[in-house]
Amino acid sequence: MKKKIVSAILSAAMVASLLVGCGTTNAPEGASGESGQVESEAAETEAEGTEAVPEAVTTVGPDSGTHMEMWSFVEAHNTFYAQMLDKWNEQNPDRQIQITFTTYPYGDMHQKLIMSLQTATGAPDLCDVEMGQVPNVYEGVDQWLYPLNDAMKPYEADMLKSRLDAYKGSDGNQYGAPFHVGATVMYWNLAELEKYNITQADVDAVETWDDYTALGKKYIEARGEEGKYFTSVDTGGADWLWIAMAEYGEDWTGGFEGKANVQLDSVKKMLTMQQGWLNDKVAEVSPDGHVDLEAGYQNILDKNIVSFPKAMWYMSRFKNYMPEEKGNWYITKCPVFEAGQNCSVGIGGTGTVVTQQSSDPALAADFLCFAKMSPEGETKIWEDLGFDVCNTSLWSDDSFAHDESNYYNTFFRNYPYDVLNSIKDNIGTIMTVEISPTINEQICTTTLNEVLEDGMDVDSALAEAQNAVDLEQ
Repeated sequence: MKKKIVSAILSAAMVASLLVGCGTTNAPEGASGESGQVESEAAETEAEGTEAVPEAVTTVGPDSGTHMEMWSFVEAHNTFYAQMLDKWNEQNPDRQIQITFTTYPYGDMHQKLIMSLQTATGAPDLCDVEMGQVPNVYEGVDQWLYPLNDAMKPYEADMLKSRLDAYKGSDGNQYGAPFHVGATVMYWNLAELEKYNITQADVDAVETWDDYTALGKKYIEARGEEGKYFTSVDTGGADWLWIAMAEYGEDWTGGFEGKANVQLDSVKKMLTMQQGWLNDKVAEVSPDGHVDLEAGYQNILDKNIVSFPKAMWYMSRFKNYMPEEKGNWYITKCPVFEAGQNCSVGIGGTGTVVTQQSSDPALAADFLCFAKMSPEGETKIWEDLGFDVCNTSLWSDDSFAHDESNYYNTFFRNYPYDVLNSIKDNIGTIMTVEISPTINEQICTTTLNEVLEDGMDVDSALAEAQNAVDLEQ
């Protein structure tokens, strides 16, 4: 048992640090899928039984209420849940709840949760689960976790199905309640582009990646300055590849029942295109390998790049790290390879689960779905956390989507929810399953560097990656 637990923890730690859109060591509070990169030594220590030390503990609700424990790795999440608990107790006098909210460091919390599920003791009633940890936490499906199917029925019709599907188990049950869609969009520094006679109309005219490439070349020629690029490509995250797969309706994991295959036409097309951008100086490799790191934020502030794709939760990065950019940026849908394709994919995220060890799992599930799926809860998620919420009934509500007092609506030149609403039916899903850690480790530590840094032939690099993946399936 001990060996199995250590293996699960190390696998979880690896996928957390490598899976696209899962955040970084310096991800801000309230960001999507925040992760701290977990060292193997720390995981071994935790597996040996060292108790995780909480960063914050608070208890909310009446002593007469059903007492529960809830864990998260982001204090802002627990603050949100606590506020929603107050609303729940106001509206449900006959179903009062008291919750002790504990915030642990990212690695410690997931390690502690996995062990408590493995050993069938010590698990909280409710717990946040970062997307990269889903394969490990879902391993026991309904033996470990309580299905949310019934609890979410009042809200299900309004929830974005593709996002709910990302948090289903292999048995088809819904186990995770999402914080956001994580829809990938294009971010454009319109203020900088306008200096070189590239207008909003030019940006809006970009439909395909060929259009994007042509506009990039136009900008580079107009800029004519060494060290300034149109975009950057990542060697430490596979967001670009997820976009390509979603556009072609492919998934390199194979889902719950298929075989993993990284040698997809969509992946080859994206990597080949990116190699061309690098050769033509349209793109650079992101400093430190990722646009979602401190060096990436500084690269944006230095105007070294003026466009890139990222999930909508990246808006929080502007708020926390680049506030001086307020009013400069514009959001659009992503370009596609071929007309009619999906133009977005859900990336990253934190799903929240109810464990079978809960003192009252049905009550816990009802509260959780109220907090994260009801219009009331979703409004608070947008206002306080800045996430693109999954309850689609709000996307066209002017009082919600066009609220002039909302920070993000004042930060960007257009309304983010107008973009989200326009791509509502074109948001793809890439599953996170048992083989995902292996794929992401290989792609993000080896393949992307070989292709984008070393110029290795794309087919050869992906064949090498497939061999590595095949050893694990």
